[in-house]
Amino acid sequence: MHVTSILKKLLGVTHLYVRGVAMHRDDELAVEVRPTWRKPRCAGCGRGAPQYDHPPSLGRWQDLNWGPVRIYLGYRCRRVTCARCGGAVRNELVPWAAAGTQFTHRMEELTAFLARQTDITSVTRLLGIAWRTVGRIVRRVGEARLAPDRYTGLTRIGVDEFSYRKRHHYLTVVLNHDTGKVVWAAQGKNSDALCAFFDLIGPEQCAGIETVTIDMSAAYQKAITARLPNATIIYDRFHVQQLSTHAVDEVRRDQVRALRTTGDPDAAKVTKGRRFALLKNPWNLTAQEGQTLSAVLRNNGPIFRAYLLNQTLAGALDYRQPTRARRALNEWLSWACRSQLAPFVRVSRTIRAKKEGVLAYIHERLTNGIVEGTNNRLRMIARRAFGFHSPEALLSMLYLSCGGIELHPPLPHRHLDFRNV
Repeated sequence: MHVTSILKKLLGVTHLYVRGVAMHRDDELAVEVRPTWRKPRCAGCGRGAPQYDHPPSLGRWQDLNWGPVRIYLGYRCRRVTCARCGGAVRNELVPWAAAGTQFTHRMEELTAFLARQTDITSVTRLLGIAWRTVGRIVRRVGEARLAPDRYTGLTRIGVDEFSYRKRHHYLTVVLNHDTGKVVWAAQGKNSDALCAFFDLIGPEQCAGIETVTIDMSAAYQKAITARLPNATIIYDRFHVQQLSTHAVDEVRRDQVRALRTTGDPDAAKVTKGRRFALLKNPWNLTAQEGQTLSAVLRNNGPIFRAYLLNQTLAGALDYRQPTRARRALNEWLSWACRSQLAPFVRVSRTIRAKKEGVLAYIHERLTNGIVEGTNNRLRMIARRAFGFHSPEALLSMLYLSCGGIELHPPLPHRHLDFRNV
């Protein structure tokens, strides 16, 4: 087999001829290539077009390294005048790289794959490219691979915010519940940020959205009520119960302060150490936690009422029948208002104002858990990068990691016969 044929196999590109090879330095190999087609093609539409001028210099594209040796593809890329693209002068289409880039397809594919798995500094050390270059490749691959029809057919979406930096720097993330993929994200967490998404998809798509899961955010509720005429708002069950658990903890702290004031430090010490036992499900308590918690509940009426209120709210949301759930929630709201516990009085007012959204969970059994899971992945990406100063790089990583983009990097594979190992 000829050397040029071996090089063509190693480059892994079809519609390519290898014309020559030269070793420029000890660690740099230049491979001269050309497309298999004679007539140049437009990089914009991929169709044949008349040549505009002769290339003045040799273009270079960096390919995957072969061990410690850098590989560059060289070709005099022509420019064409394409009538289908409005008579614009464009670069010629080449089969090994995208238009306007200095890296081959498989180099960019592997770079994006590694950026999704590890930090960018490690990617630069592995591939020998600059830190900012990795960011540009991630952004370019994300924009090119995002599904153009990801906005069509949206019926159930989840909306949540993500804090990417201190001092109230947020992203608004919109996720499709049916696919589990992020469809849109932008800076900000107010109603204007969410309305920008509704402006993007248009009134027809907005009318097709039937269900939206959110936390207790009033800003998102305002945007959804104004722009989605047929949507049912579902308040995330976790955030609803979180209001109750915070109220239990607030009652416990009030009782600790009261016991210290009345001169009973031993009871205050025991009550102070029971925070997590009060918030646990009864079936998750250990034997010792159960005994200590029983003693606290017997000797402290306010904490006992707060504990029962918290458990009763969870039981009301467990009902599958809407009628029973509504009745149980109404009874809980009445009890919480008369409980003489200020934290639960406030919680009851909040839930009463959003009661229909809370009860909508009973019909759909849909939560914001998948959106919170996406936020956890974003948090992992942010920690791995030691934070982001601007949202653009984080948005690119968000789409690459959670936007449903499939990558096919040229990874090495070894086929082992484990019967002989």
